Amino acid sequence: MKSGHDIEAAKRVVVKIGSALLVDPERGTVHRSWLEGLAEDMARFKTRGQEVVVVSSGAIAVGRRHLELPPGRLRLEESQAAAATGMVRLAHAYQEVLAHHDMTVAQVLVTIDDSENRRRYINARNTLETLLRYGAVPLINENDTVATDEIRFGDNDRLAARVAAMISADLLIVLSHMDGFYDRDPHEFADAQHIPEICGNLTPEIEAMAGNNKSYDGSGGMITKLAAARIAIGSGTRMIIADGTESHPLRRLEAGARCTRFLPTANPKTARKQWIAGSLKPMGSVVLDVGAINALHAGKSLLPAGVTAIEGYFQRGDAVTIKAPDGSEIGRGLIAYSAADAARIVGYKTSEIEAILGYRGRDEMIHRDDLVLS
Repeated sequence: MKSGHDIEAAKRVVVKIGSALLVDPERGTVHRSWLEGLAEDMARFKTRGQEVVVVSSGAIAVGRRHLELPPGRLRLEESQAAAATGMVRLAHAYQEVLAHHDMTVAQVLVTIDDSENRRRYINARNTLETLLRYGAVPLINENDTVATDEIRFGDNDRLAARVAAMISADLLIVLSHMDGFYDRDPHEFADAQHIPEICGNLTPEIEAMAGNNKSYDGSGGMITKLAAARIAIGSGTRMIIADGTESHPLRRLEAGARCTRFLPTANPKTARKQWIAGSLKPMGSVVLDVGAINALHAGKSLLPAGVTAIEGYFQRGDAVTIKAPDGSEIGRGLIAYSAADAARIVGYKTSEIEAILGYRGRDEMIHRDDLVLS
């Protein structure tokens, strides 16, 4: 199957853009013509009904020049200052080029805690889902302005993979100055062999092939791209590493440009269900009536009206056990309310939630996408 078919079949696509593609390293300016070509490619995705998320590097590369920071490795506070300066200019550039195609940009800054803390994870996921539902293009970057060395992702390759996993994306496209993965560094070895496809988990042999080259102003390299591939594969997301240096990189990729495709053995929905069912420790339980159980088996979400009791102490976003009236486990899920708030709305209709809690929460206590039946 050609990579072009991979792209066209994907309903939700995350595109990661390397700093070297987007920013002139000498002047700290955005490559405007290149970005305009990318915007045209993304507009074509939207006309096909595909959802697009962009994870973009480049904020520090842009900001450091405008602040006239010294060359070489920056101190943490200098990187944070550069990011704060560059993010404004970077977001503005995306907003301008995508506005020509009637596409709305929404900037989202994240830290690693947003993907590992259950409550913040579900908040970030819900925000991104809402933006996509209303047709916006989320523009995501690591929040370098407040991150510390201990909590940073460290590179946007892994950030992109975490985001793809968070929103159950079908495809992650990593655009860089390389046209894929090689058995050894092609810059050092003329006989290096391009590997067009890697299926399933990454073996130690594949990981040993990765070099440690880093692009100018970048914190990645092939090692971090393999780390991203491992995250993507684990979440059921297909990933492509492709050369983005030419204009219209996504169009070229759809036309069959050379790349490396990483293919998981499960799809995003299946992988997410497996993760909920087997990787998370339940922090409490919800007990259902028979009608709610039948609704779940029919593919519905769990509404407060079908819940008869709350057990244990949990926070919004935690995993909980779903029980039948006799106490037997029938499934697991990620709950949208804390134990205290869930207990207050047990048995009530969704239209009554706001009056009871004083805020408008989610209609579902557990959304069907966050639920696995035994």
